[in-house]
Amino acid sequence: MNNIEKKPTWIHRLSNAAPYILPYLPPAELSAVALTCKTLHLVARSVTVARSSDASRNSEKLPIPFINSAVDGHPYAYFIYTPTQIISFTDDASRRPWGSFSDGRPDPGLVLSPTVNSVEDRCLCECERSDVDLDLLGCPCSRRKVPGLIWECGSGCMCGPGCRNRVSQSGVSVRLKIVRSVRKGWGLHADQFIKGGEFICEYAGELLTTKEARKRQLEYDKLASSGKRTSALLVVREHLPSGNACMRINIDATRIGNVARFINHSCDGGNLSTVLVRSSGALLPRVCFFASRDILKDEELTFSYGDSGSNTTGSKCFCGSSCCSGIMPSEHT
Repeated sequence: MNNIEKKPTWIHRLSNAAPYILPYLPPAELSAVALTCKTLHLVARSVTVARSSDASRNSEKLPIPFINSAVDGHPYAYFIYTPTQIISFTDDASRRPWGSFSDGRPDPGLVLSPTVNSVEDRCLCECERSDVDLDLLGCPCSRRKVPGLIWECGSGCMCGPGCRNRVSQSGVSVRLKIVRSVRKGWGLHADQFIKGGEFICEYAGELLTTKEARKRQLEYDKLASSGKRTSALLVVREHLPSGNACMRINIDATRIGNVARFINHSCDGGNLSTVLVRSSGALLPRVCFFASRDILKDEELTFSYGDSGSNTTGSKCFCGSSCCSGIMPSEHT
C-alpha cells in the first residue's frame, strides 16, 4: 500500500551536485572536501585527473599535461588560463570551474582574442597562398623589417585567419608538457622534436600599468621570501632605434596566464628567442617565444630573464648552465 516514492538519500543528492560544485574549488579546498566521504573523494579525484591532463583547460589545440613523477604531492599548478593578453583582472579569478564538463571552451569574457575577418575574405596581398614567398608579396606587414620585431597581419588587414603571416595568432601548435623537478619546480618541456625557428607560444597574462606592476612585485617578493609563492611577472621594454626606451610592457601571469609562465630561466640564454610581435590594427605588441635552435623531445624550454650581475638579493638560480651566475635576475637588474 505504500505508493509514495522514496526520496533520494543525501548521498544521492550529494553525488548529483558534486560534479557541478567541486570544479570551482581551489586545490586546498578540494583536498579537504575529498576527505569527507567516499563519494566526494571519487569526484575530487576525477577533477584532479582532468586538471592534470591539460593545463590549458582546452583553450589550446593540443592538451598540455602536468607530469610529476613522485617528486612531491603537487599533481598540477592552479591558475586561470588565457591564450593571449587580457586587461588587468580584478574579480575573484579562483572561482572558475576547472576539471568538469564545462571545460570545453575558454571563458569568452576572459580572453581578448585578435579580431580577424571571416574565412571567406580573401587577402588582397595573396598572403594565404602557400606557393608564394611572403617577402615577395605586396603586403606591407610582411615587408616591414625591424631588428628584434616581427610584423604580422591583423585586424587592419583584409586577410582571414588562414593567412600565413599570422604565425603567432593561433595558439600553441607543438606538443608541450609541464614537468616537476626537485630544484626548479614546474618547467615547460618539449613533448616532440621542435625545429629551430618554430613558434612556441606567447607570454600571456594580465596587462598592468607600471604602478600596479611595481605594487604587485613588492607583494610577490614578500610571499617568495616566506616560500609561499613565486611570481610570473614579466617586464619588457620596447626600444627605439636610438636605444632609448619608448614603451614598457608589464605582463603578469602569476594568477592568469598560459604555459609560458612555466618557462624557466637559463643564464646562457636558453633555447628560446624572445621576440616582440606587432600586428596590424593592434595597439600593443605581444611577447612571443620561438625556438632559437632545434629542440629535442623531453628537452626543457628556457630563456634568459635578464642580467643578474647587479642583483645581489635575488633567489638562487638552478639553471645548471656552464655560465650560471648562481642568482636569478629580477626587475631591479
